[in-house]
Amino acid sequence: MDYDVNCIFCKIVNGDIPSAKLFEDDDVLAFLDVNPVTYGHALVISKKHYPNFLSCPKDIMNKVMNVAQRIGQVQIEQLGAKGINILINCKEAAGQEVSHFHVHVIPRYAATDGFKLEFKKLKEVNLPVVAEEIKSKLN
Repeated sequence: MDYDVNCIFCKIVNGDIPSAKLFEDDDVLAFLDVNPVTYGHALVISKKHYPNFLSCPKDIMNKVMNVAQRIGQVQIEQLGAKGINILINCKEAAGQEVSHFHVHVIPRYAATDGFKLEFKKLKEVNLPVVAEEIKSKLN
């Protein structure tokens, strides 16, 4: 599906909803997030509608990631960011709010800039068993 009439990002690609564009070519659009978590928070999306990272063709995924990398570099050079978070959420359980492949490029200015990703460790995990479950299906 190239376009989903109910998708806000498809409407942005189509020009039905305005955006603060940073980059655009035939396959990729980048713009500032209207609900930024830090100064300069950008979104990089595929112009065609793919529900998420897992469904996006590799050539488009690579183009999106190339643009995300360059935006991150500019956020450091131009905005004075001290680091960058690259964030992709896949599916609702992982926090994906818009079902359209997109990458958040979040400039970080200090550990206390108000945005926090927190990783909590599982107490008991049999790593060899989990590794085998995943590895058995990778080939």
